[in-house]
Amino acid sequence: MNTLRPVGADARLEIEIRRKSFEASRGGSIDVLHDLDFAVEQNEFACLVGPSGCGKTTTLRLLLGLDHDFEGRIKLPGAGEPRIGMVFQEPILLPWRTVEENVRLALPKALQGKNLDHLFDALGLGKLRAFYPGELSLGLARRAALARALAIEPDLLVLDEPFVSLDEATAQQLRHLLLQIWSEHPTTVLMVTHNVQEAIMLADRIFVLSPRPSHVVGSFLIRVPRQSRNPQVRSDILRSFHERFPTQL
Repeated sequence: MNTLRPVGADARLEIEIRRKSFEASRGGSIDVLHDLDFAVEQNEFACLVGPSGCGKTTTLRLLLGLDHDFEGRIKLPGAGEPRIGMVFQEPILLPWRTVEENVRLALPKALQGKNLDHLFDALGLGKLRAFYPGELSLGLARRAALARALAIEPDLLVLDEPFVSLDEATAQQLRHLLLQIWSEHPTTVLMVTHNVQEAIMLADRIFVLSPRPSHVVGSFLIRVPRQSRNPQVRSDILRSFHERFPTQL
């Protein structure tokens, strides 16, 4: 039995997955998640890291309600029907709609007609609102996908490797843009990444997952303010991370 329900507006995200399995093609089942427990505090930026195939994306699918077949419970932040902004690995923009139309499609009724000028300008999309996805580079398409997730004023922002396959310069630019917007309008964030250095740049806390069936090996709290995380400091934090989790990734 599973539960997926919203709680009070000041509540944190809580994930307690006793068991998640898939049917194997040759019979039987494969356990993917087992006793996976962690919580993300209100307005905290948390990252999930772990080996490939350990169940990070599966965890996000359960969180988003795309898969209800699991044992455990998930408590979402936000009052009433919580707003969840999602950024997938691919932008998933409708090719026959403009950038602005793609973003506005996600707006709930209460935010229809919202002024999006500041958001588009912050993401460098101010002059591209009337462009179609086919006219955008991958980096710009990723910005549009991020704008769509942020425009709804989410109670929870979920990111599934949003900067994967980008060149490092473009990815770094988008990381800075994300942090800039998030610092102006904090919300609870859960992000999956394979890139520990990216997690160290962005996160307040990193949750480290084991190989399948996945559980939380431990969490790594980063107390250094983001504005102080220069390359040398990030290198020191990375060394401390690997000293604590030497064989997990």
